[in-house]
Amino acid sequence: MTQDKSRKYSSQVVDGPTKAPARAMLRAVGFEDADFNKPQVGIASTWSNLTPCNMHIDGLAVEAGCGADAAGGKSIIFNTITISDGIANGTIGMKYSLVSREVIADSIETVAGCEGFDGLVAIGGCDKNMPGCLIGLARLNRPSVFVYGGTIAPGANHTDIISVFEAVGAHAKGDKSLIEVKQIEDTAIPGPGACGGMYTANTMASAIEAMGMSLPGSSAQNATSDGKLQDCHEAGAAVLNLLARDIKPSDIMTKPAFENAITVVIALGGSTNAVLHLLAMAHAIDVELSLDDFVRIGKRVPVLADLRPSGHYMMSELVAIGGILPLMKTLLEAGLLHGDCLTVTGRTLAENLATVSPYPAGQQIIRPLDNPIKADSHLRVLHGNLAPEGSVAKITGKEGLTFSGPARVFGSEEETLERILDGTVKAGDVLVIRYEGPKGGPGMREMLSPTSAIMGKGLGQDVALITDGRFSGGSHGFVVGHITPEAQQGGPLAIVEDGDIITIDAKLNKLEVQLSDTDIATRLARWQAPPPRYRRGVLAKYAHTVNSASKGAVTDALDDDD
Repeated sequence: MTQDKSRKYSSQVVDGPTKAPARAMLRAVGFEDADFNKPQVGIASTWSNLTPCNMHIDGLAVEAGCGADAAGGKSIIFNTITISDGIANGTIGMKYSLVSREVIADSIETVAGCEGFDGLVAIGGCDKNMPGCLIGLARLNRPSVFVYGGTIAPGANHTDIISVFEAVGAHAKGDKSLIEVKQIEDTAIPGPGACGGMYTANTMASAIEAMGMSLPGSSAQNATSDGKLQDCHEAGAAVLNLLARDIKPSDIMTKPAFENAITVVIALGGSTNAVLHLLAMAHAIDVELSLDDFVRIGKRVPVLADLRPSGHYMMSELVAIGGILPLMKTLLEAGLLHGDCLTVTGRTLAENLATVSPYPAGQQIIRPLDNPIKADSHLRVLHGNLAPEGSVAKITGKEGLTFSGPARVFGSEEETLERILDGTVKAGDVLVIRYEGPKGGPGMREMLSPTSAIMGKGLGQDVALITDGRFSGGSHGFVVGHITPEAQQGGPLAIVEDGDIITIDAKLNKLEVQLSDTDIATRLARWQAPPPRYRRGVLAKYAHTVNSASKGAVTDALDDDD
């Protein structure tokens, strides 16, 4: 009976006389007679040689397959795509970044749905392929484990990819020579692994572990380590246990589990992209999650981690003192996590954390609860006449909590970067980048190049930036993104003019332009939507189907007016 349950899908593909053609095809790829009676475990690999985040994942996929086979399953490895934000940022290619999340989710769902895999291991190592994997696993709702590819080692002189972006701004200011920029470029990325701070990759890995969809410790491991190989092997075996017990993502990815993920993201000072991706993941598993949940949880959860980009340390240094498990145990003991949530181990979160040791004495990376970096969340959901449906800011307090100044309006990321680098942008400005939202861009590009240039030019506390686009996990400073409704859909951002006074208030959670309701209505009445930028291909399809950033920017909300 257990065996039949564990082969719910593969049995439909390979059992009985009529399935001889399917078995014949599978024999050619290595199946033997005994394999047809085993649960089939699909290993979704995001390997490619186009980015250090994923260049090692082919070996991890093989190890996960070995773990599944040793536990009594039959593994089959398949690939999906990945793109590199670090390479594409600041170019037109970045329009495809968020789009890739949907392509990855669709491809995993398509392959597993077609081939009849009973369970899955998905291995991701970059910003979009991790939530893409989880969305695909959620849609399929078959016993599954996610594995993070691991973090990169620091570059020379404690550098990373953000060091390179900010060096560009420092060169424009005159603080770094071209030779110094080249030296950073040559040594900042030493090998495999995801970007080394608490940027989007490490943020999402931590969120997924906190949610219970990764094995304990999976999110805080170096990419090139024996621990990561063991993690992959154990993940393959864990799927067989989940199959035997019929534990599916819907049993794990519950509303309390999402609240655990949000709590850990806040405590770690994680990326604003976590808001977008967690909303999308919740949609995929049919859990009601909204911006209001981030506000509610953020009022009681402090920022405890002194990690880049706004802090000092890298993920590899957090790995060295025990990763996120001691932090999670602290949060659990303080009543800030739901300990009864089921996880991919088959045990609850509290059971997984029971034997975890505290951080070593004297460590400086994770603060105690009574001495936080910030007493409440750095992820601020701002509303107001510029963001009636909400916007998302990452404000740690280091850049202040309020900012007011005249608008300097741009219609694209490229134009903004040019004006920052050539000195047009001055202290006191509020930069407005619009028509970069999910539909308008399309693709909701990250504004890493402009924000890094601002920091590199020493304007981090003197210039604010707001956009209907989004930000890299490496962005920091006084920045507000995800403004909804976006400009392309006639949101108030579309009618802001140079010189309008804009106020950002992270204490009152307000984003306002100093215009009366009548003035806004008059300007909107004159406004005309620009034509779509793309009429064919994946970007046109995405712009046509994507919904609001405040709802996760998903493309399968067929019952949604957006």
